[in-house]
Amino acid sequence: MTQLKKAMAGRITEEMERVAVREGLSAEDICQKVREGTVVIPANINHRGLEPCGIGEGLTTKINANIGTSSVYTSIEEELQKLRVAIEAGADTIMDLSTGPELDACRKRILEASKVPVGTVPIYQAAVEALDKYGSIVAMTAEDLFQVIEKQAQDGVDFMTVHCGVTLEVIERLKKRGRIADIVSRGGSFLTGWMLHHEKENPLYEQFDRLLSIAEKYDVTLSLGDGLRPGCLADATDSPQIQELIILGELVERAREAGVQVMVEGPGHVPLNQVEANVVLEKQLCRGAPFYVLGPVVTDVAPGYDHISAAIGGAIAAAAGADFLCYVTPAEHLGLPTIEDVREGVITARIAAHAADLVKGIKKAWEWDKEMAAARKNLDWTKQIELAIDPYKAKQYRQQRNPEDGDTCSMCNQFCAMKIVGEYLGKKAEKC
Repeated sequence: MTQLKKAMAGRITEEMERVAVREGLSAEDICQKVREGTVVIPANINHRGLEPCGIGEGLTTKINANIGTSSVYTSIEEELQKLRVAIEAGADTIMDLSTGPELDACRKRILEASKVPVGTVPIYQAAVEALDKYGSIVAMTAEDLFQVIEKQAQDGVDFMTVHCGVTLEVIERLKKRGRIADIVSRGGSFLTGWMLHHEKENPLYEQFDRLLSIAEKYDVTLSLGDGLRPGCLADATDSPQIQELIILGELVERAREAGVQVMVEGPGHVPLNQVEANVVLEKQLCRGAPFYVLGPVVTDVAPGYDHISAAIGGAIAAAAGADFLCYVTPAEHLGLPTIEDVREGVITARIAAHAADLVKGIKKAWEWDKEMAAARKNLDWTKQIELAIDPYKAKQYRQQRNPEDGDTCSMCNQFCAMKIVGEYLGKKAEKC
């Protein structure tokens, strides 16, 4: 039985109990949220050694880190290093987006090494194999795609991005509307090419019940992908994107009826003043399903700094109710991220998530900030570094810029406001 089916039967699972401890809530609360579909716990029955996490309403905002090989960078060992760095930096989940050789071996090694939930986009592997087998991605058959989905589920993948809402109707709307960037989702583009070539409906939509059957068998959480997500600000919140979202909302209901956990993916490039509206639309149209957003990236002109652009959008989206942020690295739009890019992407996304958690009123988020405030007031540098979202970087700055390691910093030194005011007010160091 899936987590959802057990919740519907009133059964509190070990995974629910562990999520409850992590979130500082009761297991009954978590069970209720899973039953309602506003929280998912991606936990494939075949993923051994998993530390489950909850994603959704009333929980801390979660972060995903994408890793994976390409046809140019094929080292599985390097991707495993990225996995370790991402988890050490605080990523809650990992997605293997590999398109290089040895896809099965790469995925299995990532699953074996990952204590956090692992996601995939099965059509990537189906497309790579179709290119190898038939010489063309559009030569892929529906059977090829479902065989990949079944294989990945059996291996232990916890959640899968499936672009079920890219339908012939939506593509026609795209043609009529027109866009600058058209389709930027790889999965969405593969399916669009296949559908137009064969003049057939999307098999993930047409055979959605078959997809649900596989997901239910292994308790795979479906992440309904946004194949029509905007790839530039000018394309944001247009009719093809919204039409796809309406379809995804209908599929959310069908998934829940089948006892399958489901979340919905959201837009990439969105101007600042439309971010909150996109969150509200998803929550309304998709019956409160957890919302998983890429960024959103709030300007098109920041290559090399898109992790910052995405953190701005991510903070606003999560504060408005988005539940799950997919990190963006400095290499976004430019190339495959390095190990350091992965680390920086996770940390930046975590800052956005934490800023949003403060707005959401998450108790432990406020306790963390108050503890840091007390450490700063007390000029307790050891504690400040310990509490930092990136202790490694904080320690580096402290050591490099303050060689004498006094009780002030090298910017203010004897003019430290905290120290001066503390002395004149006669205030002793306080604990939060």
